[in-house]
Amino acid sequence: MTYAPIIKEIGRGAKGARAIGADQAQHLFGDILDGRVPDLELGAVLIALRIKSESLAELTGFKRAIDARIASVAVAPGARCVVLPTYNGARRQANLMPLIALLLARAGVPVLIQGRHDFDTRVSPFELLAALDIHPAASIEAAAAALAGQRIACVPLALLLPGLDRLLDMRTRLGVRGSGHTMAKLIDPCMGRSVRVVSVTHPEYLERMHEFLLDDGGRAMLLRGTEGEAFANPRRRPRMNVYLDGRAETAFDAEEGGTPPLPDLPDVPAVADNAALIRAMLAGEIPIPAPLTDQVSALVRLARAA
Repeated sequence: MTYAPIIKEIGRGAKGARAIGADQAQHLFGDILDGRVPDLELGAVLIALRIKSESLAELTGFKRAIDARIASVAVAPGARCVVLPTYNGARRQANLMPLIALLLARAGVPVLIQGRHDFDTRVSPFELLAALDIHPAASIEAAAAALAGQRIACVPLALLLPGLDRLLDMRTRLGVRGSGHTMAKLIDPCMGRSVRVVSVTHPEYLERMHEFLLDDGGRAMLLRGTEGEAFANPRRRPRMNVYLDGRAETAFDAEEGGTPPLPDLPDVPAVADNAALIRAMLAGEIPIPAPLTDQVSALVRLARAA
């Protein structure tokens, strides 16, 4: 595949750039995932997409390339598996993504946590998960067994899709995130048996992801995450949209007002303190904030819907 004509289209700047079609985007991203694009052209593509932002057709093509390559994790009959991405980690607040996972598993819904961590300035979500006795699976088969036995599994992105994991390595070389980070939160290792949780950081991505999830089909929840992690802000509930086979509805509206501190919710991003907070919430010693129970209830309904 020749990449110069593509770079010429997408690299004309924020106002002059034009999107490529879904088929061409699929071939391009497939080559990226397979390691066929030379570094010079790859850097040009990533920066051009960063400036232009991805169109719906490009996101669709990228997702097709991912679907053709991602490892499949088997899900036992019953409730669908909630797929929780984790790519950021804690910064100032406690990371309550593992609490969402553990509450879903307690409710009988299997949960697959997928992701990676490469931020020196943030607390690793994988260290937090390990403190809660949730460890990365050594194989895809081991992940499926954990889902069937304990209803919760953790899988590194490198195990699910090595090409995408390599692409995310480019962040440290380029200094900025790229399309790979957007797509990492959309991957589906349990196609046909999943409920994806898609969290975004920037408000403008809400509309783009809304259009994509309507077009992509399947079941999903879209919300603005907390410090980049896939859980509702415990201090003020964000809007939560749910998607069911091309249809969308609002499960919960956004709460108005600011984000005042909660007396029972300390800001404890450190691993030991964060894990202790989650255990206390699970034991009923500290109340679970309503936005999180709302998120869990909506995901349970999606996972169990006929």
